[in-house]
Amino acid sequence: MNDPAEAANSLYINTHSGLLDLVTRLEEAPEIALDTEADSLHHYFEKVCLIQLAAGAENAIVDPLCGMDLSGLLALLAGKPLILHGADYDLRMMRMTFGFLADGEVFDTMLAARLLGYEEFGLAALVERFFRVRLSKGGQKSDWSRRPLSEAQLRYAGDDTRYLLPLAARLREDLERLGRTEWHREACASMVVQASKESEKDQNERWRIKGSFQLTPQQLNFLHALFQWRDLEARGADRPPFHILGNQQLLDLAALAASDPEGAFRAGPKLPRNCKGRRLQALKKAVREASERPESEWPQNKRRERPPSAPSGLLKALRAECDRLAEELGIASSTLAPRPALVNIARIKPVTLEGVMECGPLMGWQARLLVPGMRKLLKK
Repeated sequence: MNDPAEAANSLYINTHSGLLDLVTRLEEAPEIALDTEADSLHHYFEKVCLIQLAAGAENAIVDPLCGMDLSGLLALLAGKPLILHGADYDLRMMRMTFGFLADGEVFDTMLAARLLGYEEFGLAALVERFFRVRLSKGGQKSDWSRRPLSEAQLRYAGDDTRYLLPLAARLREDLERLGRTEWHREACASMVVQASKESEKDQNERWRIKGSFQLTPQQLNFLHALFQWRDLEARGADRPPFHILGNQQLLDLAALAASDPEGAFRAGPKLPRNCKGRRLQALKKAVREASERPESEWPQNKRRERPPSAPSGLLKALRAECDRLAEELGIASSTLAPRPALVNIARIKPVTLEGVMECGPLMGWQARLLVPGMRKLLKK
């Protein structure tokens, strides 16, 4: 069988000497295209499994699972201008896996496409639009932690950076022509800051999944127990929690167990085929222990303090003004201002540019576009 890297037309780096040579060649690159492949769909402890890079004629795939010292590469990338598509996810994964933080400027081609008003801003759509090339989508659900990698996987991974540099060049021209370069620079800088932050979600509150606010305290008691069971099973198997049991199944089982703990498994949602033997016994134990927990220890639904409602007439006028301006600019209304930001503006009625920005939060370019029309509406 031929070398998969040759078939994929990318340099596959899985040795320390090969990595050192690559870093040396990349040192003179003015900017580097970056993408990653992770195993989030297949493992509880998600991690970056491939790092794809492109610069000039260089197109390389670095395999971080081969035990190489990546410190030199990461230091190089941190100080270089980077080009990514949908950079938020890749930068978060790089931070979580390697502690990586980008110090150089980041150019996100997805953000650029949205600011240019493209309705289809996925990488495959943009590559087809500009280069008449159809990218394969066959690797989207691959388990990138498994080795060896196939020719098709390496080809898919390499294509994710192969077109980023020329794509960024085309998008830069359009941003400059429309006077939106600073919009994009600000949007990218904001995204990088957000990607560098740890998740603020309280780990003790993770069990409050979407839809749980509709449950009674008794049902929440069972949901909490079921969530803890699922999390332990997912950790032990190193599989994503949804591989053990889906969120809707958790909610359904919690509701049934609250009314009939013994009968929940007979009338409850169909359990996955892997929920048998020891795992099933652990599940039944979790339900039994929840049924024995005194009412005084049941969790309560958190009260959501709702802010004062926004004046409906003003909100409607603001939305109409945002829609009008967005149509004039040829971008989506949500790109100019998300609906929650407009609700806050109508409710708070800020009088300064900074106040408008805090309502989103919105970026400076968004607030500056909105302020003239907003001030006219607020004066009425």
